Amino acid sequence: MKYLEEIGKKARKAFEDLKSIKHNKIVKVLDNYNKAILQNKNRIIKENQKDVKNIKRKHFVDRLILNEKRIEGIRHSIDEIAKFKNPTGRILEKWSRPNKLTIKRVSTPIGVIGVIYESRPNVTADVASLSLKSGNCSILRGGSEALNSNRILANLFRDSLQKNNINKNCIQFIDKKNRRIVDHLLSKMSKYIDVIVPRGGKGLVSKVQKFSNIHVIGHLEGLCHIYVDKSSNLKMAKKIIINAKMRRTSICGAVETLLIEEKALKTHGVEIINSLKKSGCEVRVDNKINKLFKNKLKIAKEKDWKTEYLDAIISVKTIKNVHEAVRHILKYGTMHTDSIVTNNSKNAEIFLHGVNSSIAMHNVSTQFADGGEFGFGGEIGISTNKLPPRGPVGINQLTSYKYVVSGKGITRP
Repeated sequence: MKYLEEIGKKARKAFEDLKSIKHNKIVKVLDNYNKAILQNKNRIIKENQKDVKNIKRKHFVDRLILNEKRIEGIRHSIDEIAKFKNPTGRILEKWSRPNKLTIKRVSTPIGVIGVIYESRPNVTADVASLSLKSGNCSILRGGSEALNSNRILANLFRDSLQKNNINKNCIQFIDKKNRRIVDHLLSKMSKYIDVIVPRGGKGLVSKVQKFSNIHVIGHLEGLCHIYVDKSSNLKMAKKIIINAKMRRTSICGAVETLLIEEKALKTHGVEIINSLKKSGCEVRVDNKINKLFKNKLKIAKEKDWKTEYLDAIISVKTIKNVHEAVRHILKYGTMHTDSIVTNNSKNAEIFLHGVNSSIAMHNVSTQFADGGEFGFGGEIGISTNKLPPRGPVGINQLTSYKYVVSGKGITRP
């Protein structure tokens, strides 16, 4: 596919060019981009409205919409990214050997990052900004649902690069809907692309993980849990759970399964479930909980414990203790984000050390599973890989390293 081959070649050339660019010039590009988004706010909203009007998968609308508030959110993220220190060229470790060999581990850019994503146009701005700030180039393949929104955000970034005499191909947006493009990107572009990052639903991510011959950073699902024990403060528990489920139901950090200690069912469980129902959430429960509600609630089935709803639905299960909670999460979880609500420090320690989650929380809403909230400025995605990077992938996580070894004419005996 000549179209993609050309994009790949341009990306490698841009990456080599970028190595000689001073960091203060990169900061200037981000500042110009931020101003361009403000100046073209109405154009961006107009293009976005075209996408919203044409969308067929209505449950994607919330992710797709760009309004003034969300555009300000994008600008804030860019501003935060720009403030970060240069993540490359940092000496991560340094030591000397008895033979007077000096060894340094120094952070470096990864290279060219390919990002395949669905209906979130803010990803275009986040990825372009994070990649450039960390010395990387990016090739973006957004979902067809957000084609117009992504195109204008990408073009404004390229304009900002050109304005500062930097190769505009540091970011390239694949402006075609052909589905074969993704197949070619995953299987034939390893000589151009160093890392693939998928952002979207299970279908997209599983396809990328299955067929890519390029290293993949990402997560398959965000099946997040909260465990509440009898020692927890009821008012705090309710506040955390309502926020974790209902703040934004469609994001990967939304809680999907609530685990309640058996001894806390009457003292905590009933009131928490009633609060969820009042907030407009459908609650699916086990038989023990349903008896407390005179069998008027929907019974959770086995598949519910495995389901990422991305909707105003939550499954609730009775759990004997923190050990059983950990076992449930190890069985059904996706190593994304899991939280315990407790005032018992021992239970908290057992939970935090027991789960395999990339983000383990104590008395915190799972909706904080976000690079911006971690102080990363933004994120290219959340990785549930066992190998690093893990969790929110921000600026510092978009670097690799090299060993720089020096001496004075040292030879090996």
